[in-house]
Amino acid sequence: MFVKRLLKVLDNFESYVCQILLSFFVIILFLQIALRVCFNYVIPWSEEISRFAFVWFVFFGAAYASRLAAHNRVMLQFKLFPKVVEDVAMIITDVIWIGFNVVMIVKSIEVIQDLTEFPFMSPALEWSMAYVYWIFPISFGLMTLRIIQVDIMKYLFKIEIKDVDSVDFEETAKMINETEQS
Repeated sequence: MFVKRLLKVLDNFESYVCQILLSFFVIILFLQIALRVCFNYVIPWSEEISRFAFVWFVFFGAAYASRLAAHNRVMLQFKLFPKVVEDVAMIITDVIWIGFNVVMIVKSIEVIQDLTEFPFMSPALEWSMAYVYWIFPISFGLMTLRIIQVDIMKYLFKIEIKDVDSVDFEETAKMINETEQS
């Protein structure tokens, strides 16, 4: 039971991080606005930290979208061909995507090393930007792992990955009926 829960938490890791980051930067921005309007007081670091949290939120969200297989892809042209052509094309595009991610990881680590050797500090918080830039290798590494995970699920274990944009009309109708009855 514990192992199942742990795997579920790890499988949704990016989702939890996104929820925390979204809540954090919304609360900080709300607090900043409330203090500015009500007390004419400005927290000097609030906009900077909320900006950093938003950037981290976006990149963890991209990794989470990889886990859901929810990144935009043009698939219409593959509907004209047999399923095997679609599968091979998807694997090829995923390999190209993984290659891009590896380049981004390597280059971002080089930038972080430069920022460590020649520090650049954020203006308000006076944080080393090297720490802020760690989101790039982290998120592109997570995306790579999630792409591989989804491909293994789809092509080895034959698990159908549900399209997050698809609408289940029967389920929606059932929810509407339940809502109307209450």
